[in-house]
Amino acid sequence: MKASCSAFTLSDPKNRLCPWSFLIAASLLCGAYLAGNALIAQENKERLARWRLIYSMQSYACQSQCRPSGSEALPEGIVARTSDLEMRPLWDSGVPKVSKSSLNLLAIPVGIKQKEIVNKIVEKFPSSDFVVMLFHYDGAVDAWRDLAWSDYAIHVSAINQTKWWFAKRFLHPDIVTEYNYIFLWDEDLGVENFDPKKYLSIVKEEGLEISQPALDSKLNVHNALTARIRGSKVHRRYYKLKGSGICDEHSTAPPCTGWVEMMAPVFSKKAWQCVWHLIQNDLIHAWGLDRQLGYCAQGDRMRNVGIVDEQYIVHLGLPTLGGSSNSSRDHSRAKVRDQSVREMKIFEKRWKGAAEKDECWIDPYR
Repeated sequence: MKASCSAFTLSDPKNRLCPWSFLIAASLLCGAYLAGNALIAQENKERLARWRLIYSMQSYACQSQCRPSGSEALPEGIVARTSDLEMRPLWDSGVPKVSKSSLNLLAIPVGIKQKEIVNKIVEKFPSSDFVVMLFHYDGAVDAWRDLAWSDYAIHVSAINQTKWWFAKRFLHPDIVTEYNYIFLWDEDLGVENFDPKKYLSIVKEEGLEISQPALDSKLNVHNALTARIRGSKVHRRYYKLKGSGICDEHSTAPPCTGWVEMMAPVFSKKAWQCVWHLIQNDLIHAWGLDRQLGYCAQGDRMRNVGIVDEQYIVHLGLPTLGGSSNSSRDHSRAKVRDQSVREMKIFEKRWKGAAEKDECWIDPYR
């Protein structure tokens, strides 16, 4: 029987080849292992470089996404950026839904003393085209329940707060994005000669982003620009050629043109997205705001802001916020007026400071 390598002797020349064969095989294996490792290391290095490139590109793309603050921990597709004021049933009611493309919003601050007037206003706005939202500044919400439309309206209550306080907190652009036009009206308006659908037809035809119905009575018309011009459909400026505050064809600023009063403004969706940001959180009487609304007109304020004469209203000028008796009410209204004047000065100072500080902003009306 032939001797195996496990029993070799050094005196046998043939047996001396076994350890050398083993060493050569081991070397080849080690070389192959090292070469394979080098190739794998190089491949891993290239793969890692590709991953880093992809990650950096993905990171750059993700950084360029405009994510709402606070949503960074969520996948982008699950983020609900907008909402609306539509009330949802607890179960499927079977009632066909109104197309959101046809909806607009009527928002009014209300007190129970003006219930009859407000009822007349709301009844002018067809429920098929308008969502109604009431801001109750006296807390008397339940007293409106007997009206046919009350259960379908949105009711918000906060004691002795103004229209602009409510609007800043409850009419965020992401909430009212479904509505084409926002009517932000006072409660003391006579609407006998007003048709909302005809009004919006004129607004769209004329390209008005910010508008208001003309005022038909000289009573409670605080600025001549808002007074109705008989026989006219729409006007955008008025003329005053004598005395102080001249308004002529060369005038380019409020209150000669590009201006509406604050008791019955109507905003397009795009205009409101701008106006909401313009409303100051703490300046709740909004004096001075009207002179800057033209910056939100989505273009030339002399063209896109106007007064609609064909559909007009009457400003009744009724006392709303304030005391119940004549003396306390008069005292309260005087204090409100003083506060309004102070807020107007604060707003004007803020605007001037913001305009000077923002190096990237260009004033188109400078």
